[in-house]
Order: sequence, then C-alpha cells, then structure tokens
Amino acid sequence: MFPAPHYREQLSIMLSEVLEDIGVNEQMVMRKTKLMKMLETMSTVTMRSNGTDMTSYILGSQSEGSTTIGLNSDIDFVGCDDNVNVIQNLSEWEHGKQNYLMIQNENTTPGYCFLQLLRHDEPLPVTERPDDHHILEKRKILSKNTIKNDYLYSGDEQHGPSIATLGQYVFCDKDNVLAYPCKSWPQSALSWLEKKGTGKWTNQEMKRYAVDTRCLVVPTGSKVSVHPELEWRISTSLAERCLMLYLNITQIRCYVLMKMILKSFLNPLGKINISSYMCKQFY
Repeated sequence: MFPAPHYREQLSIMLSEVLEDIGVNEQMVMRKTKLMKMLETMSTVTMRSNGTDMTSYILGSQSEGSTTIGLNSDIDFVGCDDNVNVIQNLSEWEHGKQNYLMIQNENTTPGYCFLQLLRHDEPLPVTERPDDHHILEKRKILSKNTIKNDYLYSGDEQHGPSIATLGQYVFCDKDNVLAYPCKSWPQSALSWLEKKGTGKWTNQEMKRYAVDTRCLVVPTGSKVSVHPELEWRISTSLAERCLMLYLNITQIRCYVLMKMILKSFLNPLGKINISSYMCKQFY
C-alpha cells in the first residue's frame, strides 16, 4: 500500500474549518433539526384543526441538518394518514379504521408490497370493489397506488411517490408524499436487528428505538414490477432519520462533503447519476 500523503492531516483540518464556517457545525445542525421539528408540529396541528386526521413528518437533509448553502436541498413533507392501518396479520386489525393487509409474495418486488382491503366492522377481506382506487386481482381487492394523483395540482411535478412543488421567492422546493402507517415492521426487515454493526455504530439501543418508530408505505411501484400500479414501497425513513441524528459532527461533515462532490462532479447540470440516498446507504 502507498503511504498516506504527509499533508492529509492538515488538509482534513482545513476542510473541517471551512465546513464549520459555512454552517456545518453543531450549533447550526441543532437549530435546523429543532426548526424542522417545530414545522412538523405546526403542520400536524394545522391539518388536524382543519378536520384532517394526519400526522406530518419532515424528512431528508433539512430535518437531519446534513445540508448547507449551495446544495439546494428541498424539504420532504410526508403526510401520514392516521385513518389507515396497514397490518401484517389479522390480529392487528383496528375497528373503525381503513385496514389494509400487507401482502408480500413471489409477485411483489423486494421492498414492496400489495395492500389488500379489509372491512371496517370485522377483520375480513372486502369482496366487492368499492371505487376506482381499488382493483380485483386474484379474488383479492387491492389498493392502487395511483391515489397520489388526486393530490396533483397545476404546476406540480410527480417524482415517484412524491409530488414536487417548486419554491417561490425565498422558500425551498417541497416534495409532498402521502403515506400509510404500518402497525409493525415487515418480517423481512427484522433481520437487521440481528446484524452487528461496525464498531459501536447501530448498537441494540439505537436499533430498538428505530424499530419502535413508525414504518410507512408510500404509493409507488417498482420500475421492474409486473404490477407497478398495485405495488406500494415499504419506507423506513423515520428509522433512518433516527439513525442519522446519532451521527457526530465529524461524520455529518464527511457526509455533507460527499454530497458536495456528487453535486459538483458526478451529477453535473442537475442530472442524477448517484443520489445522496445511495451515499447514505453506503455511508
């Protein structure tokens, strides 16, 4: 192996100082995360005061504090419909809610699922299609992910499960995502609890806290799916945000620097070759 350049330590210190000067420091990270938490609460209170039983979440770089001037990070709003209950077995069924049974089989892409409609009054499948948002497939009434189109307004753009709204004046762009809450994590994801992380990262306490947060499903299908209009993606974004908040300031600076390299060299002119989400998974 080649020896490390003698100037590496000095270069690292200089990079750290520059990142601190442009706002990637403990104080600004804490302020950003607190601000986004306040916006979450205000958005949730506003929706519920208007008679909409939803919980608002703000996810992504803005809520993690892992952004700075020039990265132009948007704000990811997730509206979680609390009238819906996605379950994995009938024992989790709740009276009075719109219950869906999560189905994962040989016809679903890994990380995706079908949602089978259940009755309001008892934990049994619905046998007749109620509206255009559902379809009869192999004697099951499944929910179509095209329901997100009902929230698409003039000037908005659809990006996967999200509806992008361009920012005006000093406001950031917004990605609005409809989500349904899951009663529990899917069985396929629970194996993560048994894996040992490198060093002390993702210890059992962190993992247990992450699993205790909500798991969501969002309306988008896989590009390689046979039934793209019926698949819903399983999202663990809330757990991912929890893990990101455990990073120390040095780790956050490394992540922000990685995103700068992406934006400047690997994703020129706004073309996304490698997303920051991919970097997060690798990181």
